[in-house]
Amino acid sequence: MPDDRRLSDDQAQSLLDGLLLDPTYPEAQIELVAYMGTTGDERLIGVLIEVLRAGQLGAFHPDAYANALEGLFQLTGERRESWAEWAEWYARTDLTTVPGFGPWKGRIYSRIDPQFARFFDEFAPRSIRFEEIVWGGVRLDGIPPLESAPMVAAQNAAYLEPDDVVFGVAINGDYRAYPLRILDWHEMANDVVGGEPVALAYCTLCGAGVLFSRRYRGDVLSIGTSGFLMRSNKLMYDRGTFTLWNQLTGEPVLGPLAADPGRLDVIPIVTTTWEAWRTANPTTAVLSINTGHRRDYSPGAAYGGYFASPDVMFPAPTADGLAPKDRVFALVLGDAARAYAVADVVEARVLNDTVADQPVVLVALGEELTIEGMDRRRGNVSWSAGAAVRAFERGEREFAPGSEPRTVVDDQGTVWEVTEEALVGPDGAQLARLPGHLAYWLGWSSFHPATTLYGADQG
Repeated sequence: MPDDRRLSDDQAQSLLDGLLLDPTYPEAQIELVAYMGTTGDERLIGVLIEVLRAGQLGAFHPDAYANALEGLFQLTGERRESWAEWAEWYARTDLTTVPGFGPWKGRIYSRIDPQFARFFDEFAPRSIRFEEIVWGGVRLDGIPPLESAPMVAAQNAAYLEPDDVVFGVAINGDYRAYPLRILDWHEMANDVVGGEPVALAYCTLCGAGVLFSRRYRGDVLSIGTSGFLMRSNKLMYDRGTFTLWNQLTGEPVLGPLAADPGRLDVIPIVTTTWEAWRTANPTTAVLSINTGHRRDYSPGAAYGGYFASPDVMFPAPTADGLAPKDRVFALVLGDAARAYAVADVVEARVLNDTVADQPVVLVALGEELTIEGMDRRRGNVSWSAGAAVRAFERGEREFAPGSEPRTVVDDQGTVWEVTEEALVGPDGAQLARLPGHLAYWLGWSSFHPATTLYGADQG
């Protein structure tokens, strides 16, 4: 890269201010974008990438796009032809940008929703770069979360087909099912299950439904959809403090609660068919289709085309080992992250492993789940929704598939029942369930760069 001839902070701020002049007089804006590439100041790389993105949204004159691409070449010596390519490249760097960038970006997006500016406080505690925050196309809570949405008994859920795919949740003897074709439209459900306040945070773009406790350091959070993404991952926010949270890790990343960050507790969840869930858990309740929102809740109506395609919608750096949208079962124990290709777990049916010195066993009940639906643009589509994979402690035992449904057998020949809470032996012994979930490889590897992948280290 060229020698760093940094602008002064005042010069940088004047430059940012000039870029947001009245767009009906674009000549000065276009010239300023062209000027940035001549400065040699690497901190303007993030600004130019934002010009590309905001230009797509109409915030900059179209001629500024070509100038931004040329400026990026001048500052980096590299050529890329789109915002997405540059955004993915930037995510792999440790570059920083000029002072004032956050509020400047907030001014751009406050034109869409005035509340967006609150997320871009220059002095707010944060563990992420403002440059990597990407607008996802909706306003604050524009994808409306479900708030204690009505549930119905299993026998009253006539709208569900046996092969409909659901998220299954069990807490303190309270069993709930959340159909994916409803959650596709809402991506967040704040609820109370078994007395526990929870948030079912569903990132359709990264293929992950994660169940979090909403208890955090003595408070119960109300969690919503910020409208922003990072590396194709949903950024949640809590309504009390306007802190942004990473949907995959459960960590506060920007805002007041990021000053001393912890992590939301993850609760086990399973993706399975309605028939399998209600058969195993006959007392279950299920999310009513009468959510209070007018949506087409038929399979595929929201994201069928995306789910069925190998393509991604937003940039995300993806580790080697699997295709970006291959589904994995993801597990974090202590500081160790581990991923398992769903296809491998289904083939094995029972998979013994060790994560962070803790022996674990993964159990797949059934084959991969295929959903067929109708996408408004592509017509009939089908896609894999993963599989019903659960993880448990295994102590010093090795397990294999049992001869009966929902059973496994240990190396002493003892049969154990697979339940939502634990593996249960005939003498009442229990091996606890572990809080894993499904995700696309692109999302998981982006935010767990140190993750190991089962099979890649098996020699």
